[in-house]
Amino acid sequence: MDTNTNDKLEARTPGAKRANPGEFFFDFNQVNQIMGGPDYSPVFGGCVEGDRMIVAVMRAPAGKSADLHSHPNEQWIYILEGHLEFVIEDQKKQVGPGELVYIPAEKLHKAGATPEADCVFFTCKDSSSGLHGKKFIA
Repeated sequence: MDTNTNDKLEARTPGAKRANPGEFFFDFNQVNQIMGGPDYSPVFGGCVEGDRMIVAVMRAPAGKSADLHSHPNEQWIYILEGHLEFVIEDQKKQVGPGELVYIPAEKLHKAGATPEADCVFFTCKDSSSGLHGKKFIA
């Protein structure tokens, strides 16, 4: 691939914004809004991918929950607004603003916003496999 700074790199995650050479600043209100897990989760928001990291600010609609899923890359979730009910393995916890959740690679988990309000969170993953995971089928 030519490394000319005019080249546009493609994101691993369909619809995500890819940081291109010389592009350093991003407005989450302006980048493409994508589904956080199209076949297993109702969350949506802006997503930007670099060479090694993916970051996103996602909104989980009030009272809606993701299905049980996993992904091959580890994930961090930092709650900005509202609350999420999380299930990771046999642990269940409600998390709110200022709390941080770590999800190891391949760990089955799910989360949903409490009925009172949407939940907004910042998430970060390594870019080895894109943002989306795989729905668990029993």
